[in-house]
Amino acid sequence: MRYAIYGAGSLGTVLGAYITKNGGEIDLINRNKAHVDALNEKGATIKGTVEMNVPVKAITPDKMEGKYDVILLLTKQLANKEVVTFLKDYLTEKGVIVTLQNGLPEVGIAEIVGAEHTMGCTVEWGAMLDEPGVCTLTSEPDSLSFHMGKMEGVTDEQFETVKSLLELMCPVHEEENLLGARWSKLLINATFSGLGTVVGGTFGDVSEDKEAKKVAIRCMKECIDVGHAAKVKFAPVQGKDITKLFYYKGALKKAFGLFLMPIAMKKHRAIVPSMLQDLRNGKKCEIDAINGVVCTEGKKYGVETPVNDRIVEIVKKIESGELKAEKDNIKLFNDLI
Repeated sequence: MRYAIYGAGSLGTVLGAYITKNGGEIDLINRNKAHVDALNEKGATIKGTVEMNVPVKAITPDKMEGKYDVILLLTKQLANKEVVTFLKDYLTEKGVIVTLQNGLPEVGIAEIVGAEHTMGCTVEWGAMLDEPGVCTLTSEPDSLSFHMGKMEGVTDEQFETVKSLLELMCPVHEEENLLGARWSKLLINATFSGLGTVVGGTFGDVSEDKEAKKVAIRCMKECIDVGHAAKVKFAPVQGKDITKLFYYKGALKKAFGLFLMPIAMKKHRAIVPSMLQDLRNGKKCEIDAINGVVCTEGKKYGVETPVNDRIVEIVKKIESGELKAEKDNIKLFNDLI
């Protein structure tokens, strides 16, 4: 069988290094020629919470040949229509695209390649690209996991093939409730990636700051309210029911959630939001596919989302250069808290 990671940036490089280190063979595909050249010449160097250097095979998309049984998709959702249409011709007859992207991407991908070729997977860890060929794993090794589900028509055999591949890195939890897993990850990203981008910091800069936590728990509540309105049953995250831990109606439960937040995020406190990494690199970010989804779904179901609306507004101003990503931006929520 042939496997590929398409969009092998920070997460994809770390994943590819683990898979290769533990006996798998996989092509790392990225448009950044400098990154591809560094990977081929020096191997994938992973630092941070682990230290390793692994020889890997990397190529640019124009060098792709033949067909793949599994393509792990890690590009930004902004270009999904173009990218997935391109990848369709590189799938075997029973091949699958496994989206490890943020947001709720499965339906759009299935419209292009078919539900029987579509799987979804949430990534419960973070990484960042430091320089060509060099990435930092920002989550603790014992906190790494994937939560994976499939669209209708995907066979158990296909599922087990992907599961075995990803298990070369870390545990894979099968999700019968794929939509619930997606919403749980969306809640985390909207809160800590969204606000982390606003303040120009890490997940820890949100979960451990007194003022940022007040905004964060409101963001969480909005996400849960919208999900419930959409009849979503939120899936556990690494065994924890996040709605039970952080949803509140009264002051006592809210205070408990504020106390718990830095404890729950401790092993992921060093994650730098991918949206912030994009903005620092002069790229457009995925705010519309993360907090924007909460806002859109909120309007659809009649649930107000003022905190998420404000996060989208601020991030877009940072993207356009009207604002800087900095700690003082948390004051822009004072009228909502």
